[in-house]
Amino acid sequence: MVIKNVNLETVCGITSDFPENDKPEIAFAGKSNVGKSSLINSLINRKSLARTSSSPGKTQTINYYNINDALYFVDLPGYGYAKTAEVVREKWGKMVERYLMSSKQLKLIFLLIDIRHEPSQNDKNMYEWILFHGFMPVIIATKMDKINRSQIAKHIKMIKEGLGASSETKIFPFSSLSKQGKDELWNYIVSVGGLTEPNTTLS
Repeated sequence: MVIKNVNLETVCGITSDFPENDKPEIAFAGKSNVGKSSLINSLINRKSLARTSSSPGKTQTINYYNINDALYFVDLPGYGYAKTAEVVREKWGKMVERYLMSSKQLKLIFLLIDIRHEPSQNDKNMYEWILFHGFMPVIIATKMDKINRSQIAKHIKMIKEGLGASSETKIFPFSSLSKQGKDELWNYIVSVGGLTEPNTTLS
C-alpha cells in the first residue's frame, strides 16, 4: 500500500461526538511513552504528524488520521501515567469505552507493549478491557531495537504469559528506528481492513 495522502481529520475530546465514518478504523492503544506516536508516524511515512511528547499523559484526545481516503488510524489516549489526576484518567477511560462501544467501523485494535518489560497491571487491565468489549487485541511489541535479536522470541513469550493471552494471540515485534516489522503490520492491516494489494511494497 503506497501512502499518498494522510490527514489528521478529526480530533475528539472528552465531550465530543465521534464521527460516523464510512471507512475501516484501526485503533492504537498503549500506555504513555510506549512509542505509539512513533509507530504511527513510521507507518504513514511522516516524521511528526502524530505528535510525540516528552511529557507523558498529555494526550487527552482521540485522533483520527485519514489514510489515502481508504481507512482511518484512530490514536487513543495513552494510559497509565502515574502523575495524571485520577479524575482525568476516569474521564479518559469513559471516552475510550464510549468509542469502543459506538464505532461501527472499528475493525482492529492494536495494543502496544514495550518488548523489554513484562506487561504492567495497566497493560493487563487494558487487554482484558478490550476483550470484554468483544475485540481480540493484536499486540505490537515496540522498541524491538532495544534488545538483541536472539532475545525476541523469549520476550514475546514473556508478554503473552504476562497478559494471560492465548497461543493464537498475534504479536508483531516492531522498531520505529529500524522500521523492522513495518511491512508485516501493513500487510495485516490491509488484510483485516478488506483493502487491496496486501503485499505491495510500501513507499
